[in-house]
Amino acid sequence: MAVPRAASPRRPPALRWPGLLLLLLLPPLLLLPAPGEGFGNSAELAFAVEPSDDVAVPGQPMVLDCRVEGTPPVQITWRKNGVELPESTHSTLLANGSLMIRHFRLQRGGSPSDEGDYECVAQNRFGLVVSRKARIQAATMSDFHIHPQAAVGEEGGVARFQCQIHGLPKPLITWEKNRVPIDTDNERYTLLPKGVLQITGLRAEDSGVFHCVASNIASIRISHGARLTVSGSGSGAYKEPAILVGPENLTLTVHQTAVLECVATGNPRPIVSWSRLDGRPIGVEGIQVLGTGNLIISDVTVQHSGVYVCAANRPGTRVRRTAQGRLVVQAPAEFVQHPQSISRPAGTTAMFTCQAQGEPPPHVTWLKNGQVLEPGGHVRLKNNNSTLTISGIGPEDEAIYQCVAENSAGSSQASARLTVLWAEGLPGPPRNVQAVSVSSTEVRVSWSEPLANTKEIIGYVLHIRKAADPPELEYQEAVSKSTFQHLVSDLEPSTAYSFYIKAYTPRGASSASAPTLASTLGEAPAPPPLSVRVLGSSSLQLLWEPWPRLAQHEGGFKLFYRPASKTVFTGPILLPGTVSSYNLSQLDPTALYEVKLLAYNQHGDGNATVRLVSLRGASERTALSPPCDCRKDEATNQTSTTGIVIGIHIGVTCIIFCVLFLLFGQRGRVLLCKDVENQLSPPQGPRSQRDPGILALNGVRWGERGQLGRDEKRVDMKELEQLFPPARAAGQPDPRPTQDAAARASCEETQFSMLPLQGCGLMEGRTTETTAPCSRLAAAPPPPDGGPGLLSEGQAARPAVAPITQPACLGH
Repeated sequence: MAVPRAASPRRPPALRWPGLLLLLLLPPLLLLPAPGEGFGNSAELAFAVEPSDDVAVPGQPMVLDCRVEGTPPVQITWRKNGVELPESTHSTLLANGSLMIRHFRLQRGGSPSDEGDYECVAQNRFGLVVSRKARIQAATMSDFHIHPQAAVGEEGGVARFQCQIHGLPKPLITWEKNRVPIDTDNERYTLLPKGVLQITGLRAEDSGVFHCVASNIASIRISHGARLTVSGSGSGAYKEPAILVGPENLTLTVHQTAVLECVATGNPRPIVSWSRLDGRPIGVEGIQVLGTGNLIISDVTVQHSGVYVCAANRPGTRVRRTAQGRLVVQAPAEFVQHPQSISRPAGTTAMFTCQAQGEPPPHVTWLKNGQVLEPGGHVRLKNNNSTLTISGIGPEDEAIYQCVAENSAGSSQASARLTVLWAEGLPGPPRNVQAVSVSSTEVRVSWSEPLANTKEIIGYVLHIRKAADPPELEYQEAVSKSTFQHLVSDLEPSTAYSFYIKAYTPRGASSASAPTLASTLGEAPAPPPLSVRVLGSSSLQLLWEPWPRLAQHEGGFKLFYRPASKTVFTGPILLPGTVSSYNLSQLDPTALYEVKLLAYNQHGDGNATVRLVSLRGASERTALSPPCDCRKDEATNQTSTTGIVIGIHIGVTCIIFCVLFLLFGQRGRVLLCKDVENQLSPPQGPRSQRDPGILALNGVRWGERGQLGRDEKRVDMKELEQLFPPARAAGQPDPRPTQDAAARASCEETQFSMLPLQGCGLMEGRTTETTAPCSRLAAAPPPPDGGPGLLSEGQAARPAVAPITQPACLGH
């Protein structure tokens, strides 16, 4: 069954129920392997022995091994550098499938070289397989790149000689002293495979001429001589530890031997130790120390990769010198999971999986009967080419498929066979398949029944996908056997679709009909969703979802707007389909606006989305709530203390003036700051929350004061004297009647602290009872029974308490 399509605005189900029931009627035997076949590795054709990389000696014969197991007859050929190698007197195919080259040759004059990549190719009636690539190179030996150099050393010291030469295969390095091979049993002589000779604990008899000897199957080379001179014993003076030669960076393949050199000097002789930079233990298996400090790792693995640190320590101290080198171990590709041979009914999907590992990670390619298989059509590669999927298989897909994994360290291959099951007597493909567009979302598909074997047909399955989609996004719809047309709905407008059909019987499906293409009709776009944001008293921001597909169909958006009181729109303002917002500015703050947005394409304009927006509320909010300058308010708060002090002085002046006025015999109701009662409000809030001390006046509370007001009782002079002592504050001038207006103005000037700031709220801070200016002359709070708030004649005013508040900006 096909993989369901990816999510889209309109998508039929991957398989309708009738189609599911139809496929369930297929015989289970069709899903089983063919007789004699299993799901394991392919037994029809496989390599028992594959050729391997080798080095040949020019002029000498060589044999590349190849042995194949499979159902006979099996034909074996060879390829060189991807081209079939013809048989000749120069190269002969042996009876077991191996290739023999009688005289290996290098390129000289017009004759070609036998060097190259060789592949063994085997073929039988089931298919074709190709072996791994075997690289064949000629044995060579170059001249010395580095000759040993003369050296001078003290007795007890260290001497080191080095030579370097390249060759295939890798040359074997030995050393001679005075033309005599060095005794390798001497523990003071250390020969490293990379061409290094170390001599420790020098003695006088070590003096002489040393030669480096390199040999392989191609040649033998001897280097220039280098003389070693050993002088008398050293002075025995202390010498700091030093590393003469540290480890080099190495890149090796698994199972090779790593040699990490470390030569240290000093007096006393330093102790050489090794560690890994990442802190992991080096281990003991396959590890040895050669000479006085060389680290040898035999049969290296990928886990041995890392940075190795050589340390030279002075005995008994923490004085040390270090050097480091990186070891990189590569591993050729090898399979963790091999592909398995499978059998599948025609028209179904086949899947092969192979997983390979190596260092560096290998690249995977697939071959079909020896040819590189490129993805496309009904062939798909996924998961870094580790999964091969073939949908709608047919007879042409029956073959041997190979998974080839390759990296810089080597290559490997594994094969599996695909068998396509084809029952006898199946109907042919449906004929005359036609698709005609009915609307922007519907296409009618019609066909004729197959020419042969139509009696057992139980139904048809129509395969549908967008022409631009890959095959895995295909879906199906089932149709009864008596129906030869089907209306496909829920399609997308202005979109090309591909259709093909198969006939099903209880024994299997027919081959697919020829595919046909049809495009749905176009239509005008739907109304776009529109939202409006008020940016200010004269500007709006319009927001909607972008429709990139409009640009593919010569479309976009049209924007209109007008005041509701007018009949003519401003616009259209043309916008591309990728735009998702637009700002309108310089609008009338008092007007109600109508905004209209529609999408259009080559088929016309779609329906519009209309919004009504009023800017009046925004302009009123702006007028009532001007922006709050909190920094300015903070500056005002810093000066509020000075204002309070000035207000207190003014209040004291008013109090003294009133007391003196009363003492001079003025009678009747006296209230110099009469205007203040209309401006200063008494403290509001529930009666239960008021301070009893604030509500009391000489022991008279609200109820008592109200009774006094109704009875028009007066406070006698003694109570006034107790309330207002006649003594004046030092430095205060005598009040004058002419100060009446000034005192009233002073009271009015202090009223600003009680008024709310526009655009700001009053956030109550720590409430402190302070006497406000002119508090003695403030209007009395209204009594509980709603009586007049003024003091009765001769009644003293109570102190008014104003809370200290801090202004705070309110969010709008």
